[in-house]
Amino acid sequence: MFRNAFWACSAIHLISLITGPTWLEWVTKALLMPLLAAWVISRGGPRLVVAALGFSWLGDVLLQFDGLFIAGMGAFALAHVCYVTYFAGRPRIAVVAGYAVAWAVLMALLWPSLGALQIPIALYSLLLTATAVMSTRHSLAAAVGGGLFLLSDTLIAVRLAGIDLPLGGVLVMSTYIAAQYLLASATSRRDHTPAYGTAAAR
Repeated sequence: MFRNAFWACSAIHLISLITGPTWLEWVTKALLMPLLAAWVISRGGPRLVVAALGFSWLGDVLLQFDGLFIAGMGAFALAHVCYVTYFAGRPRIAVVAGYAVAWAVLMALLWPSLGALQIPIALYSLLLTATAVMSTRHSLAAAVGGGLFLLSDTLIAVRLAGIDLPLGGVLVMSTYIAAQYLLASATSRRDHTPAYGTAAAR
């Protein structure tokens, strides 16, 4: 029930980003993470993942208001702390190296255009990258989810740097929704296909 409601809400939200009205966009965005968290709880999912979804919901709400970008980013940073803690362990060196290079290249390209947000975005993106790296220890679904989360927030950073993207809002939210669902579903089931290792159950 909760999963179906989540996907229905996701579809309405993505459509509202194109057609409006704005109030529907706001309402559906605010409902996404609570519905996903309710589904995780109904499946007996891990508390850290529920907490990550809760902080993500707070970030979603805060980012709707002008002047609260840093606060919203801080809420998402706490969400990533939860994910990194859940997936904690030793990832493969090749995975770390690959994501480290990607992070460094992205920062080098965007740095001059980020202005006062340079340091906050650099620090936040390190946590975001850590989630992507650590998620590879759990399962293929989690690894894809972590990668999509990184892609979603990279698109936000690109837009903040003043680069216009066609249907940018839809791209950001569709990758974000898919990322959160994959992370939630992968960590809320007992059977999973390991990607590069196995995370301990929490």
